[in-house]
Amino acid sequence: MPRIRVASVNVNGVRAAYRKGMGDWLEAADVDVLALQEVRAETSDLVPLLGDGWHVLHDAATAKGRAGVAIATREPVDVHRIELGPPDFDSAGRWLEADVTVGGTALTVVSCYVHSGEADTPKQEEKWRFLDAMEERLPQLAAHADYALVVGDLNVGHRELDIKNWRGNRKRAGFLPRERSYFDRFLTPAGEPVECVDGTTGTGLGWVDVGRQWAGEVDGPYTWWSNRGQAFDNDTGWRIDYHLATPALASTVSAYRVDRAPSYDTRWSDHAPVVVDYQLP
Repeated sequence: MPRIRVASVNVNGVRAAYRKGMGDWLEAADVDVLALQEVRAETSDLVPLLGDGWHVLHDAATAKGRAGVAIATREPVDVHRIELGPPDFDSAGRWLEADVTVGGTALTVVSCYVHSGEADTPKQEEKWRFLDAMEERLPQLAAHADYALVVGDLNVGHRELDIKNWRGNRKRAGFLPRERSYFDRFLTPAGEPVECVDGTTGTGLGWVDVGRQWAGEVDGPYTWWSNRGQAFDNDTGWRIDYHLATPALASTVSAYRVDRAPSYDTRWSDHAPVVVDYQLP
């Protein structure tokens, strides 16, 4: 069975990340599929940074220097798609799908960057619209491919285990009950009723949180730390970077890790890469 290693990371600007050492990490990581968020660069910048041997897809944001998602693969991509939500919804730079064939097995990978949001503001309204569009698209993706994977900075901590200071963030974007309820539905077995954390009821979509499946009922492992204070040194973090997999793909996971930098001054992004090995049939 071929092993495929998928890494996802919010680079917080790919040019700055490379200046700080991302290239050394990538060279050592032995990655087959690389998903990036907050690229904040042109395709003409990204391709030479990654170097030879990659097939690169990049969807830039409508506003220059904002957001931007990319997928780089060792194998050629069969098809890619960038549309999400209704025609009047601007998802540019936030959702990129790629179908790739690995050792004869079809795999669909999505690089996703959900809005950070801000409670009770228009920014949060955009986040609700994006999460609504995701909720509509996920069942379609699962029907499209047995082996499908949505990775990226989803900007929601699903459970109390996912945020060190969860008590102080219950009314802040990223840990609002309504946001977390989307993930209740995403991650409940398909077709099963679910009582969501915000008091609503819904129907499960059947996706699997690979990080939680692997780590079990423990705090973290966190993937993002604020630049304020001693958050990184004290590991006061958030687990907001995910691999969400269809059950068939989740059953093939053979390794999971968060590539947390050894020290604050060796970080090349405020996020750490999430790296997962899948053993495809």
